[in-house]
Order: sequence, then structure tokens, then C-alpha cells
Amino acid sequence: MAPPAEKKGDGSRSSARKGTASPDLFAFLSRRRWLKLTLGAGGALLGTGLGGAIVLRGWAPWVGGLSQLDDHEYQTLAKLATALFPPAQGFEADVERMELPRLFDEFLEGEPEENVTDLRRALVLLEYGPLVYEHRLTTFSRLPRVEREEHFRSWMTSDDLTQRMVSIAFRKFLNLVFYDREEVWPHIGYPGPSLGAPR
Repeated sequence: MAPPAEKKGDGSRSSARKGTASPDLFAFLSRRRWLKLTLGAGGALLGTGLGGAIVLRGWAPWVGGLSQLDDHEYQTLAKLATALFPPAQGFEADVERMELPRLFDEFLEGEPEENVTDLRRALVLLEYGPLVYEHRLTTFSRLPRVEREEHFRSWMTSDDLTQRMVSIAFRKFLNLVFYDREEVWPHIGYPGPSLGAPR
């Protein structure tokens, strides 16, 4: 496993902030793909009814200080992070406390408006994935953690190109910011930046 990127500044921000993430991280975006995606998801949601879809999504806790994401989108990413990095014996890193979705919010600040719109659509699609693709009357955030893991794993191996690309992009981003956290390093055998290296 490659070591995480060295931290800069006060160490409180990830290297994925504002334009420093890989420029091709979300290069799968295209107008045609998202038109097809939006129409397909919209059909499933209209079948449920807008009011029913809103009720299905439920309430999201308030999150302050966001500039791009809303509370529901933050919650979707937070639930995805706990599915990608479940607790394990001898691994005490608190994924929820890391607030990885906030780093994504900061990343979006440096993105063109059309990319921000598309990435937010991707989060909505992920949230309604159980309804759109599995015809289940629930959303991603409301699934138990084990079921969230299984659902997202199905996206990673799906025959549907959009599902695979969305899963790859979010997985890459969350891996980038997760393994950049200093509290994770001891668990992956990374000793930290060399002495004298800029912090």
C-alpha cells in the first residue's frame, strides 16, 4: 500500500483540498451520461412520487460550515465513509470524527460549477440507489452498515458503467483523504513524513 501524501500547513487539511486532488479523479463526467442518468433516476423517483421520495430520504442532522453540500449530501458521504472503513479489531480510528465529507465540500469549492452540479447529482443517485436499482423502499443512508457495504460493493462490480465510475471516483477520493489522516498512519505501518520534510 502506498504511503499517504505528506501533510502541509497545520496538518488539519487534506491534500485533496481545492484543486490539489488528482485532476482526473472525476473525469468520468459527461453531459450525455448525466442526462441519461438523471432521466433514469427521475423515472424511478417519479414512480414513488416526489413526496414519497422526500419521506423515504428522511431527516438529516444539521451540519454547519458547509459551502457546497447540503445536510443530506453530507450524510450520504458520511454513511459511505463508514461503509468503506468499518471498525476492525486493533483499529481505533474514528471515521465519523474525521468529517471526511467536509473535505469533499472544500474540494468542491475549487471545481467548476457544472462539475459541482454533476457530483451532487452523483450523491443523490447514490442515496437513492437502493430504490433506483433494487426497487427497495429505502435509501442508502438508512441501510444498516453491513447492507450499505454490500450495496456499494455491488456498484463497484456492476455491469452499469455509471455505477462503477461513480463508485470508483468516490472511493478514490475517500481513500485519499482517509489515509492522509495522521491517526491512521500507525495502522498501515507508515511512520510519517521524514525528519526535516515540510509539514
